[in-house]
Amino acid sequence: MPAENPCQSCGACCAYFRVSFYWSETDPALGGTVPAEMTRKLDDFRSCMCGTDQKNPRCAALEGTIGEAVNCTIYEQRPTPCREFGVDWADGALLYTPEDLARCTQARAAWGLPPLVVPQAVPLPALPDDPQKQVS
Repeated sequence: MPAENPCQSCGACCAYFRVSFYWSETDPALGGTVPAEMTRKLDDFRSCMCGTDQKNPRCAALEGTIGEAVNCTIYEQRPTPCREFGVDWADGALLYTPEDLARCTQARAAWGLPPLVVPQAVPLPALPDDPQKQVS
């Protein structure tokens, strides 16, 4: 298992999934932090990150080359789906939810990248308000 965060050399999720979220995340008056100029309206309730709603998605905030070196240009202001994605890296260990690790693997495969190796992985606890992710 690498000592460095593999997400910083990947970016597959950012160039595979649509990132949609409640529109108020782009409104500073309502506490939103996502830069509105990097989003577009999906419907009356949701916005998405520019580029992620395309046939070949790639988030407008993603910088770099998939599978080599990437960076989120709005990391501290990223939307809820990015903040809550259940694959993370801390203290040299992969933290994950099984569902999101499967989604990570799906995105990596689409980019020709191998799945993350998880011998030092730590399953994340389920969110209390999400019955589908609760751990028994």
